[in-house]
Amino acid sequence: MYKRQGVAFAPSAAAASLTEVTDFGDNPGNLRMHIYVPDSRPDDPAVLVAMHGCGGSGTGFYSGSEFASLADQYGFIVIYPTATKQTAMGNCFDVWSEASKRRGGGSDPASIVSMVTYAEQQYGADPQRVYVTGSSSGGMETNALLALYPDVFAAGSVFMGVPFACFENEADFPPQTSQCVNGGKDETPQEWGEAVRQAYPGYSGPRPRVQLWHGDQDPLVPYQLLQEEVDQWTNVFGLSQNPTSTDQPGPNWNRRNFADASGTVQVEAITAVGAGHSLPQGGMARLAIEFFGLDQAPPDDGTTTPPDDETTPPAGDCTATIQVVNDWGSGWQGDVDITAGAGDIDGWTLTWTWPGGQSISSSWNAQVATSGSTVTASDVGWNGSIAGGQTRSAAWGFIGSGSSAAPAVSCTAR
Repeated sequence: MYKRQGVAFAPSAAAASLTEVTDFGDNPGNLRMHIYVPDSRPDDPAVLVAMHGCGGSGTGFYSGSEFASLADQYGFIVIYPTATKQTAMGNCFDVWSEASKRRGGGSDPASIVSMVTYAEQQYGADPQRVYVTGSSSGGMETNALLALYPDVFAAGSVFMGVPFACFENEADFPPQTSQCVNGGKDETPQEWGEAVRQAYPGYSGPRPRVQLWHGDQDPLVPYQLLQEEVDQWTNVFGLSQNPTSTDQPGPNWNRRNFADASGTVQVEAITAVGAGHSLPQGGMARLAIEFFGLDQAPPDDGTTTPPDDETTPPAGDCTATIQVVNDWGSGWQGDVDITAGAGDIDGWTLTWTWPGGQSISSSWNAQVATSGSTVTASDVGWNGSIAGGQTRSAAWGFIGSGSSAAPAVSCTAR
């Protein structure tokens, strides 16, 4: 096992594999558990629970999403539960029963917490860095886990979900008969927030940060449910329903950020323009783990030492490289990776010169200026901080015109 050494881990000679665990502890929901433990990881790895939609499986979500490959890169464990409760929509995670809405209520949420405890005990996982994500039914269960177990999960990313406690009962779950999904249950922010507070009465500790995704053309779980989720979680955090900032973290992704008085984004809502009931799509998993901070090194408590083969952090303030990630002939997409030198940085400015008349037609997550063939780009605040020796992959991106190119980039840190 590798010691703590930053965020990116070199791939090992033998690839890790998905393993089923049949005896992980209390399992009132009768769920199945698969776990992916990367060969290269710190001594106290983070844990991500990743849940499928109705009719799916943990093994299917493992092979059909990007979380395992990101786990290989950043050294965190992924738990893939499989739902067994049968509904009109196939096997789905329970978010409708009274038991599923009570802490320790004896349904799927309690089973998933048992899986997390297993990972902590078996692999020394860090209980302060446990995260959860899911698609559709799994996204709905993500909201439930964040509401019921705010002391277990540090953050969650919900794809195509509904607010916690939206479904009255099992008969309300199928879309064709659902008051929740069909918009009949239009609660106020205060009412939605109260449902979360009543899930764990008396809890006064920190709440998990929440990232919410939805396609604006979703035919199954209507797009309006995204706003209901925003109403719920901003109320829980005591925030305005008006965003503190907006941006575009990727092409056709419109993000609203809801920050607290300290500037920390507690809730973010991302609209995937033109997308139906098909999330996460390419690149969305990476943005989720960046929201969690899994692409950054955990705090070093001084109890571990780097291995003998640790590479030396790059010299200088920072370095950057352009990665051509897509090229469709009439245009192309570039992502920019930025690596800090030996010390932490709080911001960056990049410059380069195009070699053959290329230009940037649009960009996201950077302030960009051009003068002739020279480009200057700076961070937009939230993506400026990078720990010493670490890399922020896809720190920002752009759409280029002309032939694709990756010229040398000069990086200056602040």
